[in-house]
Amino acid sequence: MLSLVIPVYRNEENLDRLLTELIRLRQTLPDLEVVFAIDGSPDRCAEILTTRLPATGLRAQLVQLSRNFGSFSAICAGLEVGEGDHFAVLAADLQEPPALIARFAAILSSGSADITFGVRSKRADPWLTELTSSLFWRLYRRFVLPEMPAGGVDVFGCTREVRDRLLSLRESHTNIVGLLLWLGYRQVFVPYERLARREGRSSWTFAKKLRYSVDSIFNFTDLPIRFLLAAGLLGTGLSVLVTVIVLGAWALGDIDVPGYTPLILAITFFGGLATLGLGIIGQYLWLALRNTRQRPNYLIRTIERFAGETRA
Repeated sequence: MLSLVIPVYRNEENLDRLLTELIRLRQTLPDLEVVFAIDGSPDRCAEILTTRLPATGLRAQLVQLSRNFGSFSAICAGLEVGEGDHFAVLAADLQEPPALIARFAAILSSGSADITFGVRSKRADPWLTELTSSLFWRLYRRFVLPEMPAGGVDVFGCTREVRDRLLSLRESHTNIVGLLLWLGYRQVFVPYERLARREGRSSWTFAKKLRYSVDSIFNFTDLPIRFLLAAGLLGTGLSVLVTVIVLGAWALGDIDVPGYTPLILAITFFGGLATLGLGIIGQYLWLALRNTRQRPNYLIRTIERFAGETRA
Protein backbone atom coordinates (compact mmCIF):
# COMPACT_ATOMS: atom_id res chain seq x y z
CA MET A 1 0.00 0.00 0.00
CA LEU A 2 1.13 3.53 -0.76
CA SER A 3 0.23 6.33 1.65
CA LEU A 4 -0.14 9.63 -0.18
CA VAL A 5 0.34 12.63 2.13
CA ILE A 6 -1.33 15.89 1.11
CA PRO A 7 -0.80 19.00 3.28
CA VAL A 8 -3.87 21.25 3.16
CA TYR A 9 -3.92 24.98 3.85
CA ARG A 10 -6.33 27.43 2.20
CA ASN A 11 -7.21 24.94 -0.55
CA GLU A 12 -10.99 25.13 -0.29
CA GLU A 13 -11.46 26.17 -3.93
CA ASN A 14 -9.66 23.22 -5.52
CA LEU A 15 -10.73 20.35 -3.24
CA ASP A 16 -13.38 19.13 -5.69
CA ARG A 17 -10.83 18.72 -8.47
CA LEU A 18 -8.33 17.21 -6.04
CA LEU A 19 -10.79 14.52 -4.95
CA THR A 20 -11.69 13.79 -8.58
CA GLU A 21 -8.01 13.34 -9.45
CA LEU A 22 -7.46 11.08 -6.44
CA ILE A 23 -10.40 8.86 -7.44
CA ARG A 24 -8.83 8.61 -10.89
CA LEU A 25 -5.44 7.83 -9.37
CA ARG A 26 -7.00 5.01 -7.38
CA GLN A 27 -7.81 3.26 -10.63
CA THR A 28 -4.06 2.98 -11.18
CA LEU A 29 -3.15 2.37 -7.54
CA PRO A 30 -5.88 0.20 -5.97
CA ASP A 31 -3.98 -0.07 -2.67
CA LEU A 32 -3.92 3.68 -2.07
CA GLU A 33 -4.29 5.47 1.23
CA VAL A 34 -4.66 9.24 1.21
CA VAL A 35 -3.59 11.18 4.32
CA PHE A 36 -4.88 14.76 4.39
CA ALA A 37 -2.96 16.91 6.88
CA ILE A 38 -4.99 20.05 7.69
CA ASP A 39 -2.36 22.58 8.73
CA GLY A 40 -4.58 24.87 10.83
CA SER A 41 -6.37 26.05 7.68
CA PRO A 42 -8.78 28.93 8.51
CA ASP A 43 -11.23 28.09 5.70
CA ARG A 44 -13.69 25.17 5.32
CA CYS A 45 -11.16 22.56 4.13
CA ALA A 46 -11.66 20.24 7.10
CA GLU A 47 -15.47 20.51 6.90
CA ILE A 48 -15.52 19.85 3.15
CA LEU A 49 -13.26 16.81 3.38
CA THR A 50 -15.17 15.36 6.34
CA THR A 51 -18.40 15.63 4.37
CA ARG A 52 -17.23 14.45 0.96
CA LEU A 53 -14.63 11.77 1.68
CA PRO A 54 -17.13 9.00 2.55
CA ALA A 55 -18.74 9.30 -0.90
CA THR A 56 -15.41 9.01 -2.76
CA GLY A 57 -14.67 5.45 -1.72
CA LEU A 58 -11.11 6.46 -0.90
CA ARG A 59 -9.27 4.89 1.99
CA ALA A 60 -8.21 8.03 3.82
CA GLN A 61 -7.15 9.67 7.06
CA LEU A 62 -7.99 13.26 7.91
CA VAL A 63 -5.41 14.69 10.30
CA GLN A 64 -6.02 18.10 11.87
CA LEU A 65 -3.13 19.90 13.54
CA SER A 66 -3.72 22.12 16.55
CA ARG A 67 -2.65 25.23 14.59
CA ASN A 68 -0.68 26.27 11.52
CA PHE A 69 2.82 24.80 11.83
CA GLY A 70 3.91 25.05 8.18
CA SER A 71 3.72 22.69 5.23
CA PHE A 72 6.82 20.66 6.15
CA SER A 73 5.46 19.98 9.63
CA ALA A 74 2.11 18.98 8.13
CA ILE A 75 3.90 16.59 5.77
CA CYS A 76 5.75 14.99 8.71
CA ALA A 77 2.47 14.61 10.59
CA GLY A 78 0.96 12.84 7.57
CA LEU A 79 4.00 10.61 7.20
CA GLU A 80 3.76 9.68 10.88
CA VAL A 81 0.17 8.44 10.75
CA GLY A 82 0.39 6.85 7.28
CA GLU A 83 0.14 3.05 7.32
CA GLY A 84 1.56 2.21 3.90
CA ASP A 85 4.66 0.29 2.87
CA HIS A 86 5.59 3.22 0.64
CA PHE A 87 4.93 6.95 0.99
CA ALA A 88 4.58 9.91 -1.32
CA VAL A 89 3.79 13.60 -0.99
CA LEU A 90 1.59 15.69 -3.27
CA ALA A 91 0.65 19.38 -3.05
CA ALA A 92 -3.08 20.06 -2.75
CA ASP A 93 -3.02 22.72 -5.47
CA LEU A 94 -2.33 20.04 -8.13
CA GLN A 95 0.52 21.95 -9.74
CA GLU A 96 2.33 18.62 -9.56
CA PRO A 97 0.44 16.07 -11.71
CA PRO A 98 -1.04 13.15 -9.72
CA ALA A 99 0.22 10.80 -12.43
CA LEU A 100 3.68 11.48 -11.01
CA ILE A 101 2.66 9.56 -7.88
CA ALA A 102 1.95 6.47 -9.96
CA ARG A 103 5.47 6.69 -11.37
CA PHE A 104 6.86 6.98 -7.83
CA ALA A 105 4.87 3.93 -6.76
CA ALA A 106 6.12 1.85 -9.71
CA ILE A 107 9.76 2.69 -8.93
CA LEU A 108 9.43 2.03 -5.20
CA SER A 109 7.50 -1.21 -5.74
CA SER A 110 10.17 -2.50 -8.13
CA GLY A 111 12.76 -2.16 -5.37
CA SER A 112 15.12 -0.18 -7.61
CA ALA A 113 15.14 2.88 -5.34
CA ASP A 114 14.43 3.92 -1.76
CA ILE A 115 13.66 7.60 -2.49
CA THR A 116 12.10 9.21 -5.54
CA PHE A 117 12.28 12.95 -6.17
CA GLY A 118 10.10 14.88 -8.58
CA VAL A 119 12.35 17.24 -10.56
CA ARG A 120 10.78 20.13 -12.47
CA SER A 121 11.86 20.03 -16.11
CA LYS A 122 9.50 22.91 -16.93
CA ARG A 123 7.22 25.12 -14.85
CA ALA A 124 4.16 27.20 -15.75
CA ASP A 125 4.82 29.97 -13.24
CA PRO A 126 5.14 33.76 -13.66
CA TRP A 127 8.48 34.70 -15.20
CA LEU A 128 9.68 36.56 -12.10
CA THR A 129 8.90 33.59 -9.85
CA GLU A 130 10.66 31.24 -12.24
CA LEU A 131 13.70 33.53 -12.49
CA THR A 132 14.16 34.05 -8.75
CA SER A 133 13.55 30.38 -7.98
CA SER A 134 16.05 29.24 -10.61
CA LEU A 135 18.67 31.70 -9.33
CA PHE A 136 18.21 30.66 -5.70
CA TRP A 137 18.48 26.92 -6.40
CA ARG A 138 21.54 27.38 -8.60
CA LEU A 139 23.31 29.26 -5.82
CA TYR A 140 22.08 26.70 -3.30
CA ARG A 141 23.55 23.86 -5.39
CA ARG A 142 26.81 25.74 -5.78
CA PHE A 143 27.40 26.69 -2.15
CA VAL A 144 25.20 24.51 0.10
CA LEU A 145 23.95 21.16 -1.25
CA PRO A 146 25.45 20.08 -4.58
CA GLU A 147 23.05 17.11 -4.66
CA MET A 148 19.99 19.39 -4.86
CA PRO A 149 18.41 19.40 -8.36
CA ALA A 150 18.71 22.69 -10.24
CA GLY A 151 15.01 23.53 -9.94
CA GLY A 152 14.54 22.31 -6.38
CA VAL A 153 12.16 19.57 -5.22
CA ASP A 154 8.56 19.86 -4.05
CA VAL A 155 7.32 16.26 -4.13
CA PHE A 156 8.95 12.96 -3.25
CA GLY A 157 8.30 9.32 -2.45
CA CYS A 158 10.09 6.93 -0.12
CA THR A 159 9.99 3.53 1.55
CA ARG A 160 8.82 2.95 5.11
CA GLU A 161 12.42 2.57 6.27
CA VAL A 162 13.35 5.98 4.90
CA ARG A 163 10.18 7.45 6.43
CA ASP A 164 11.20 6.12 9.82
CA ARG A 165 14.72 7.50 9.47
CA LEU A 166 13.39 10.89 8.39
CA LEU A 167 10.99 11.21 11.32
CA SER A 168 13.74 10.24 13.75
CA LEU A 169 15.59 13.47 12.82
CA ARG A 170 14.01 15.88 15.28
CA GLU A 171 15.28 19.10 13.76
CA SER A 172 13.28 22.29 14.06
CA HIS A 173 12.37 24.43 11.04
CA THR A 174 14.41 22.47 8.55
CA ASN A 175 14.16 21.39 4.92
CA ILE A 176 12.72 17.89 4.43
CA VAL A 177 14.20 17.51 0.96
CA GLY A 178 17.62 18.50 2.29
CA LEU A 179 17.32 15.87 5.02
CA LEU A 180 16.34 13.21 2.48
CA LEU A 181 19.36 14.07 0.35
CA TRP A 182 21.52 13.93 3.48
CA LEU A 183 20.14 10.48 4.39
CA GLY A 184 21.48 9.00 1.19
CA TYR A 185 19.94 5.62 0.26
CA ARG A 186 19.20 4.80 -3.38
CA GLN A 187 17.70 7.86 -5.06
CA VAL A 188 15.95 8.35 -8.39
CA PHE A 189 15.03 11.72 -9.92
CA VAL A 190 11.83 11.75 -11.97
CA PRO A 191 11.33 14.73 -14.33
CA TYR A 192 7.89 16.32 -14.72
CA GLU A 193 6.29 19.54 -15.91
CA ARG A 194 4.91 21.77 -13.18
CA LEU A 195 1.41 22.91 -14.07
CA ALA A 196 -0.19 26.31 -13.67
CA ARG A 197 -2.40 26.90 -10.65
CA ARG A 198 -6.05 26.82 -11.72
CA GLU A 199 -7.97 27.66 -8.54
CA GLY A 200 -7.44 30.11 -5.73
CA ARG A 201 -4.29 31.95 -4.75
CA SER A 202 -1.11 30.46 -3.38
CA SER A 203 -0.50 30.88 0.35
CA TRP A 204 3.23 30.57 -0.34
CA THR A 205 3.95 34.25 0.32
CA PHE A 206 7.25 36.09 -0.09
CA ALA A 207 7.76 36.08 3.69
CA LYS A 208 7.34 32.29 3.81
CA LYS A 209 9.71 31.84 0.88
CA LEU A 210 12.29 34.02 2.62
CA ARG A 211 11.93 32.05 5.86
CA TYR A 212 12.23 28.78 3.94
CA SER A 213 15.36 30.04 2.17
CA VAL A 214 17.02 31.10 5.43
CA ASP A 215 16.19 27.79 7.13
CA SER A 216 17.42 25.83 4.10
CA ILE A 217 20.76 27.63 4.24
CA PHE A 218 21.47 27.85 7.97
CA ASN A 219 20.44 24.24 8.69
CA PHE A 220 22.79 22.71 6.14
CA THR A 221 25.93 24.81 5.93
CA ASP A 222 28.31 27.06 7.85
CA LEU A 223 28.75 29.20 4.72
CA PRO A 224 27.49 32.42 6.39
CA ILE A 225 30.04 31.98 9.19
CA ARG A 226 32.82 31.37 6.67
CA PHE A 227 31.70 34.41 4.68
CA LEU A 228 31.81 36.52 7.83
CA LEU A 229 35.26 35.16 8.68
CA ALA A 230 36.55 35.99 5.20
CA ALA A 231 35.05 39.49 5.34
CA GLY A 232 36.57 40.06 8.76
CA LEU A 233 40.01 38.93 7.60
CA LEU A 234 39.78 41.11 4.50
CA GLY A 235 38.62 44.12 6.53
CA THR A 236 41.39 43.62 9.06
CA GLY A 237 44.00 43.36 6.33
CA LEU A 238 42.75 46.53 4.65
CA SER A 239 42.67 48.39 7.96
CA VAL A 240 46.29 47.41 8.69
CA LEU A 241 47.33 48.55 5.21
CA VAL A 242 45.54 51.89 5.59
CA THR A 243 47.08 52.35 9.05
CA VAL A 244 50.58 51.87 7.67
CA ILE A 245 49.91 54.36 4.85
CA VAL A 246 48.43 56.95 7.21
CA LEU A 247 51.28 56.61 9.71
CA GLY A 248 53.82 56.95 6.92
CA ALA A 249 52.13 60.06 5.57
CA TRP A 250 51.92 61.53 9.08
CA ALA A 251 55.62 60.86 9.71
CA LEU A 252 56.48 62.63 6.48
CA GLY A 253 54.33 65.61 7.41
CA ASP A 254 51.90 65.13 4.52
CA ILE A 255 48.79 65.13 6.73
CA ASP A 256 47.75 68.48 8.12
CA VAL A 257 44.06 67.78 8.93
CA PRO A 258 42.59 64.28 9.57
CA GLY A 259 40.23 63.23 6.79
CA TYR A 260 36.53 63.21 7.68
CA THR A 261 35.34 61.11 4.73
CA PRO A 262 37.72 58.13 5.22
CA LEU A 263 36.86 58.10 8.92
CA ILE A 264 33.10 57.96 8.28
CA LEU A 265 33.50 55.30 5.60
CA ALA A 266 35.58 53.14 7.92
CA ILE A 267 33.08 53.49 10.77
CA THR A 268 30.18 52.67 8.44
CA PHE A 269 31.90 49.64 6.92
CA PHE A 270 33.03 48.02 10.13
CA GLY A 271 29.79 48.94 11.90
CA GLY A 272 27.80 47.20 9.16
CA LEU A 273 30.16 44.21 9.24
CA ALA A 274 29.78 43.89 13.00
CA THR A 275 25.99 44.06 12.72
CA LEU A 276 26.00 41.43 9.98
CA GLY A 277 28.18 39.21 12.13
CA LEU A 278 25.87 39.52 15.11
CA GLY A 279 22.90 38.67 12.90
CA ILE A 280 24.55 35.54 11.47
CA ILE A 281 25.73 34.31 14.86
CA GLY A 282 22.31 35.10 16.34
CA GLN A 283 20.60 33.01 13.65
CA TYR A 284 22.74 29.98 14.46
CA LEU A 285 22.20 30.49 18.19
CA TRP A 286 18.45 30.69 17.63
CA LEU A 287 18.50 27.44 15.63
CA ALA A 288 20.52 25.78 18.38
CA LEU A 289 18.06 27.03 21.02
CA ARG A 290 15.02 25.76 19.10
CA ASN A 291 16.57 22.32 18.73
CA THR A 292 17.72 22.23 22.36
CA ARG A 293 14.17 22.93 23.59
CA GLN A 294 13.03 19.77 21.78
CA ARG A 295 9.52 21.07 21.28
CA PRO A 296 7.56 18.97 18.78
CA ASN A 297 7.36 20.42 15.27
CA TYR A 298 3.60 19.82 15.24
CA LEU A 299 0.70 18.73 17.45
CA ILE A 300 -2.06 16.50 16.10
CA ARG A 301 -5.48 17.53 17.39
CA THR A 302 -7.74 14.93 15.76
CA ILE A 303 -7.54 12.01 13.33
CA GLU A 304 -10.54 10.74 11.36
CA ARG A 305 -10.29 7.51 9.38
CA PHE A 306 -12.34 6.54 6.33
CA ALA A 307 -12.30 2.85 5.39
CA GLY A 308 -13.14 3.36 1.71
CA GLU A 309 -14.26 0.67 -0.70
CA THR A 310 -12.67 -2.76 -0.79
CA ARG A 311 -11.07 -3.45 -4.17
CA ALA A 312 -10.72 -6.94 -5.53
